[in-house]
Amino acid sequence: MTQPMEQMKPGDALLLVDIQNDFCPGGALPIENGDQIIPVANDWIAEALKQNIPIYASRDWHPNRHISFKSEGGQWPPHCIQDTAGAAFHPDLKLPDSAVVITKGTRLDQDQNSVFDQTGFAHFLRREGIGRLWVAGLAQDVCVLATVLDARQAGIGVFVISEATRPVTADGGRKAMGEMKKIGANVV
Repeated sequence: MTQPMEQMKPGDALLLVDIQNDFCPGGALPIENGDQIIPVANDWIAEALKQNIPIYASRDWHPNRHISFKSEGGQWPPHCIQDTAGAAFHPDLKLPDSAVVITKGTRLDQDQNSVFDQTGFAHFLRREGIGRLWVAGLAQDVCVLATVLDARQAGIGVFVISEATRPVTADGGRKAMGEMKKIGANVV
């Protein structure tokens, strides 16, 4: 378990980005060792519940023929297609019933890597009095990065839980972590 857990406080939230079957080993777009973040994420979920910190979980929820798919000119194989097993949260993730699920990637004409992209999430967090996010999830150099960048742009403090995120590529992960630190995200 990462040491700074005791630093979560009222006004914080835990955000789990796209911990879905298709991004884990055996999925359509597997992140190497993506499933290894789940025990760490579960520890953070347990701590958030203990401290009464809200938990949010995003999911890619793509329609068939989504613009991000190679068959439609995108860069990824078909993944996280609506109502499929691949789009489900990983079965080992202990997501509580109280978690708020944010669905993204539903548009046919554009990708939505960030949890903040046309979801109303920033407005919702302000309304709920959330000023800081503790972020875990997949993939560090795609959806986690886009989410962290948008959170900082919205004036939200960010703590990236490094043990609870994995990149598509090691080089992409190094660049993403550097970029997140550069814009003021804390890496714990």
